Amino acid sequence: MATTVDSIPLGVVEKDAKPRSLARIALSTFMGNKLAVVSLGILVLIVLFCFLGPVIYHTNQTSTNLVLENQSPSSAHILGTSPTGKDELGRLMLGGQSTLELGLAVGVLATAFGLVWGTVSGFVGGVVDSIMMRVVDAFLSIPFLFFVILLASIARPTLALIIIVISAVSWLSTARLVRAETLSLRTRDYVSASLGFGAKGSRLIARHVVPNVLGVLVVNGTLKIADAILTFAALGYLGLSVPPPATNWGEILAGGVNNIFDGYWWQIWPAAILIVLTVLAVNVLGDALRDVVEARLNQR
Repeated sequence: MATTVDSIPLGVVEKDAKPRSLARIALSTFMGNKLAVVSLGILVLIVLFCFLGPVIYHTNQTSTNLVLENQSPSSAHILGTSPTGKDELGRLMLGGQSTLELGLAVGVLATAFGLVWGTVSGFVGGVVDSIMMRVVDAFLSIPFLFFVILLASIARPTLALIIIVISAVSWLSTARLVRAETLSLRTRDYVSASLGFGAKGSRLIARHVVPNVLGVLVVNGTLKIADAILTFAALGYLGLSVPPPATNWGEILAGGVNNIFDGYWWQIWPAAILIVLTVLAVNVLGDALRDVVEARLNQR
């Protein structure tokens, strides 16, 4: 007689049982992280506020009206006005558009370029690795603020130019991180076995290296988005921002700090809260996405 547990014979697999799909595993892992779900909701609300808000709440952000400068919140201006008489709520929406666009663009560009550079350097090794890493070291030796100020003195800052400048610095740490992971992965037995069977380097990178660095890469990519937002805010605070009428949260915050002792809280706290919420939400979301990637890889 077969040994049973709860009347089900041991070793017998239920015919109706179906393996969970990778998509369901990823969704279940993500939904299990309540903080990540809240962070995603916050990011969605911020995106809707910045891009859908101006469609509903119409303001004039192109002309200066000194008659309305520094007015406190009212029914006409929900969050008051700026030192130049512009509606502060409308400026937050406009500034959020450029801030979010820059953060996402820098995160994608820096992560993608750093991934390619790091995997090639670490996988090929030898002289190629040495040359490529010396290029990284050379870029890292240039102070970022000096680089930005020099560029601003040569060309007029635009959103595209600032994205390129921040990306040109952000990919360096990603390349180093990916190279270190690749140096470890290329010595694994399954990579050596694939090489023995004649697999090409490009296939090994795409099949074995990239999937195994995705967890680290996702976290690093979200950190790049958060760092880019903070860097953009710092540049706006220093006056190295997009030309008017465009703006960003850092520039709005800088304008409010000039009036910090006048009690104009609406020119400081809303922009500061949006920056902090966005950065924290992106970081938490990055940690959750790492768990999702690792859960998917474990089921492969």
